[in-house]
Amino acid sequence: MSARYLLNPLVTSIEAPPIAEVRAWAAGAKGPILDTAQAVPGYPPAPELRRHLAEALQGGDIHLYTAILGLPELREALAGHMSAVYEGRIAPGQVAITAGCNQAFCLAISALAGPGDDVILPVPYYFNHRMWLDMQGVRPNYLPCRASAGQVPDPEEAAALVGPRTRAIVLVTPNNPTGAVYPPDVIARFHELARTKRIALVIDETYKDFLPADYTPHDLFRDPDWPDYLVQLYSFSKAYSLTGHRVGSIIGSPAFLESVEKIADCVAICAPHPGQVAALFGLGNLDTWREDKRQMMAERLAALRGVFTDRALRYELMSSGAYFAYLRHPFHGENATGVARRLAREHGVLCLPGPMFGPDQEDSLRVAFANLEAERMPELATRLLASEETRGAAAG
Repeated sequence: MSARYLLNPLVTSIEAPPIAEVRAWAAGAKGPILDTAQAVPGYPPAPELRRHLAEALQGGDIHLYTAILGLPELREALAGHMSAVYEGRIAPGQVAITAGCNQAFCLAISALAGPGDDVILPVPYYFNHRMWLDMQGVRPNYLPCRASAGQVPDPEEAAALVGPRTRAIVLVTPNNPTGAVYPPDVIARFHELARTKRIALVIDETYKDFLPADYTPHDLFRDPDWPDYLVQLYSFSKAYSLTGHRVGSIIGSPAFLESVEKIADCVAICAPHPGQVAALFGLGNLDTWREDKRQMMAERLAALRGVFTDRALRYELMSSGAYFAYLRHPFHGENATGVARRLAREHGVLCLPGPMFGPDQEDSLRVAFANLEAERMPELATRLLASEETRGAAAG
């Protein structure tokens, strides 16, 4: 039954979040499901973190609000962590703690852009990013990423898109949905473009903890003037298995964070206090645990790439890294949504179709391979191969 009052058309015109729809495809599937739809750690937080949080919950303060921008000790710890990772200088006053990285993005964009402005958004994009821009009346200005370039966007193409209402460039690396890792020199060129055009470079590094141990993602924080044009987003969800606790971060200039603080106070006031306590414990005590999980994900990635090398699959692995792989399906002329629905119902493979991540993605599928143990990658390949054979037989 519809409401008698009017609803905001900027919201009602947007399609519903896709994960629930995709999960419904698994109803009546033949056999057990290989769930590669949503990127969720398939393991609980470290035992010592759970014990620490259980003890902390007995206290009174943990049930109260924190400061809007987060616990001071967590902001200090994250500033130290990021300074070490990027070999740069980040101060606690340049850190805000948010209710997950999704909220970090929403707060950052709302602080940067308003109705009628535009933001450069590489395609394929993370669908929640596009949803938020649309809801705010901010126009996404699409920057294509191509398989021939490893799904890495081109700064020169981005430069041609900058107009008088452009407020930011958004990058996600390692990327969701493609898994692509943007090279440091490419990121540096995007930062120089932002500096030249006097706009913000918003870089979402949720999956940085799953890069190779000796890999430095970029050197932007070594520039003493980085706060002038750089905004970094991060999440504790994947690194410490804290998805339900909703804790992420924004790093930017204090002036920028003043605007973020105003918006955050109207939305959630602060990130959940228990999640902040958990994140602080993780930063201070779980380096070894986090490294073990990074190695485990590297093994899963190697196993996935291996089956695409060893098997006679017509599915093409266009890009992969961190948590994700982006595939080109072999059924020319067929909508990727139909392919994904058939994979779920007939072959028990739950994945997301490319059109959920932007235009011109009809031949693409996103696989969150991190949900599967390394030894299950051959099973994934077997099911993909079966879908080829079944479709070929039907066509014949």
